[in-house]
Amino acid sequence: MKLIIRDAKIIDSKSPFHNKTADILIVDGFIKKIGTSLPNPDKADEVKLDNLHVSQGWFDSSVSFGEPGFEDRETISNGLNVAAKSGFTAIALQPNSFPIIDNQSQVNFVLNKAQGFATQLYPIGALSKESAGKDMAELYDMKKAGAVAFGDYNKSLDNANLLKIALQYVQDFDGLLLAFSQDENIKGNGVANEGIVSTRLGLKGIPNLAEELQIARNLFLLEYTGGKLHIPTISTKKSVQLIKEAKANGLNVTCSVAVHNLVLTDEKLEGFDTRYKVSPPLRTEYDRKALLKGIKDGTIDMITSDHNPIDIEHKKMEFDGAKNGTIGLESAFGALMTVLPLETVIDKLTAGKTTFGIEIESINEGSKANITLFNPEPKNIFTKSSILSKSKNSAFLETEIKGKVLGIVNQGKLILA
Repeated sequence: MKLIIRDAKIIDSKSPFHNKTADILIVDGFIKKIGTSLPNPDKADEVKLDNLHVSQGWFDSSVSFGEPGFEDRETISNGLNVAAKSGFTAIALQPNSFPIIDNQSQVNFVLNKAQGFATQLYPIGALSKESAGKDMAELYDMKKAGAVAFGDYNKSLDNANLLKIALQYVQDFDGLLLAFSQDENIKGNGVANEGIVSTRLGLKGIPNLAEELQIARNLFLLEYTGGKLHIPTISTKKSVQLIKEAKANGLNVTCSVAVHNLVLTDEKLEGFDTRYKVSPPLRTEYDRKALLKGIKDGTIDMITSDHNPIDIEHKKMEFDGAKNGTIGLESAFGALMTVLPLETVIDKLTAGKTTFGIEIESINEGSKANITLFNPEPKNIFTKSSILSKSKNSAFLETEIKGKVLGIVNQGKLILA
């Protein structure tokens, strides 16, 4: 592949070309030359688009596809194409398929399915067998097969000793554990944030305490064992404070927040629309502002779409019985641009690579071409026609978003949105 990207503004704080507008010559998957008005004697393909910006390829640390077992929700092949056209050159795949990704053969299966795509797939193995929270899964074997981390998607480990043993065990091979934090006993039958809105609507509430108590416990375990811990999709002000204090005390902890928790609040539940039923739940404006502050001060390391396709049969039903989850790849960038400045958005969509041990390729001569193309300016309404996923359960339908993803260059391939 020979390709010249014309007149692109480079947004990459790790690049010497940061904030400069230049042409980028890509040959056989590598950046050969960056400069102005590059000649094209070999008649390479050219990309020239209005207000073109480029950055390091984006990484999403929490993506569910369904395959194997739930192909009606999403397949790996279509999911990776959706990710590419949404600006992501890499995604971490959650293990919540059927069967659960809890052994070496399942890791091999999803990696084989992901061969040949522009967007790279990095599997997360289940921490416990069948994600049942009882016995530790085959973590070392999955690591050797290519798993980048271990966690039970949206399931909190009640058994503190299992998490303690796992934290100790993975240190022998520098493993990363994910600890979704929500005390199931305190959550009970809750389906929405406990507060004024849930009370007014007659919905059973999930108090902030359910998350915060579990985060505090998990941080105590990390302090005791050492090792690396990632706490995904936090949602409350107190959670931000707990993690900030843990970092100040030298603990090796990172965390993420989902796009919908940064942009939306529980006020959206007024119409009992199950597209807004997510885990953790949409919280109050008070918590949303605290999450944004945690992004800006560096406490929150990364932002995820927490893309979770759910079939219509499990969404178009009474709120109490509907499954949690929203798709988010297609709307992630545009939604974030409504609440955060561009450089912060790019930083938080790329920073997760470090935590998950994925190679970082800055935009520089000699580097691999791992690039996202976008225009940060246009505003539009996110409609059903914007959805490329098989499932349509988006919390951002009919919402105004800002910016447009134009495509990616990765793995020697150009994908235009």
